Amino acid sequence: MRIFSALFLVLISLSSQAQNTLKIAKLKYNGGGDWYANKTALPNLIEFCNKELGTAIQPEEEVAEVSSPDLFDYPYVYMTGHGNVVFSSEEALNLRNYLIAGGFLHIDDNYGLDKFIRLELKKVFPELELVEVPFNHPIYHQKFDFPNGLPKIHEHDGKPAQGLGLFYEGRLVVYYSFESDLGNGWEDRRIHNDPEEKRQLALKMGANILAYCFTTY
Repeated sequence: MRIFSALFLVLISLSSQAQNTLKIAKLKYNGGGDWYANKTALPNLIEFCNKELGTAIQPEEEVAEVSSPDLFDYPYVYMTGHGNVVFSSEEALNLRNYLIAGGFLHIDDNYGLDKFIRLELKKVFPELELVEVPFNHPIYHQKFDFPNGLPKIHEHDGKPAQGLGLFYEGRLVVYYSFESDLGNGWEDRRIHNDPEEKRQLALKMGANILAYCFTTY
């Protein structure tokens, strides 16, 4: 096992000596969906976290395939897209083992992913149901406080934002930002020229997710 719960704390304590050593990844999946969407999102979130949280994250995200053992190298994996996603039985098992071992998956619906990812998550954890993460959960109360839960960043069809999750043995292993589109708020302004207030909300919520992931597992 290559993920350890104290990884983040160790890196923080050594950040003055070893910068940009922690890596996060975007999940590459099959099925035809645009897993590569939001190309500028994670670099901007990383820059924000390194500045605001004092993290030492590598400036560019890496790519992790669902089936790869390299998945276990990353404490945080980000998944997004607009369309279809399919996990083979082998991929579902690898992702399950990664999450049980201490990994964390953040799924960020980019509008159109929902009807596919719900089915695929059942392959990973058939015994679990997606539930709304309560507003008093620590993920909403890291450096930045979100007393009303996940903020709404990008409007699609008037539905409220929902922070959903899968809890394995009491631990939040999958956080699903639904009807929010955090990634759009992280993107460069030339791509999504959202109001600065929305951009800051998105970045702060993203920072909370990373901080929770790193310090809890």
